[in-house]
Amino acid sequence: MSQISDSLTSILDLEPLERNLFRGRSPKIGWQRVFGGQVIGQALYAACKTVEGRQPHSLHAYFLLPGDPETPIIYEVERLRDGRSFTTRRVLAIQHGQAIFAMSASFQVEEPGYEHQMPMPNVPMPEDLPDREEMKRSVLPHMPDAVRAYYQRERPIEIRPVELQRYATGEKMEPKFNVWIRAMEPLPDEPAVHQSVLAYASDLMLLDSSLIAHGTSVFDKQIQGASLDHALWFHRPFRADDWLLYSQDSPSTSGARGFSRGLVFDRHGKLVASVAQEGLIRPRPDRG
Repeated sequence: MSQISDSLTSILDLEPLERNLFRGRSPKIGWQRVFGGQVIGQALYAACKTVEGRQPHSLHAYFLLPGDPETPIIYEVERLRDGRSFTTRRVLAIQHGQAIFAMSASFQVEEPGYEHQMPMPNVPMPEDLPDREEMKRSVLPHMPDAVRAYYQRERPIEIRPVELQRYATGEKMEPKFNVWIRAMEPLPDEPAVHQSVLAYASDLMLLDSSLIAHGTSVFDKQIQGASLDHALWFHRPFRADDWLLYSQDSPSTSGARGFSRGLVFDRHGKLVASVAQEGLIRPRPDRG
């Protein structure tokens, strides 16, 4: 596997310390703080390691403190309930003796029931959008420096935005953003890996959708942005190494916070997951 893919699989390669204790590490990529999606993905994978025969259907999490990328993260799993149909776990991520992240996750046995879903938005397929190299040649040179740096960064998740031009206009637009995502390399067949990878990717740009209506983005130095809480629901099986459409919108911003939602579809239009997040989008004109 490539170095990029190795970094993704190593993120989920948690070291078991005790029955309910795991240690995770951050990739050496020079970030000043731990990426929130990394902690979500690792915490979910830690919870999955304590459950047999059931898949996660939801998680709810709070970011408490910035993570230190130079220090391993200890994940403490609490086995709250093992019922006949549902299993509940609580996970604390700990660094320097303090909790930096808290998550609850629920698991369910597979069972039949009613089925319906909202349709996938009518957007171009990923093959019809510029790939990474084409974006670098023809699209990113016309973008602000911070946007160009973000999309050129090496990462284990490939990103193909549908409405990338919004960064170049600076206009106030309808708060909707669609982006295709997938793992850069094939993943093992273990469902928990794919669910944890999607949990990782779900925090990549959701906060930014709350700023579209205001003609700006998280790349603006005069905005202090951070994820505050995060919720993810899994609806149907999927593979994170095949293209998934992450369709985002933002119903509200207030109190220096932005609320964003996301629907995740596979390339055939099947709704596989839903996401909701509130984040800090504090105006900081003093940083100008």
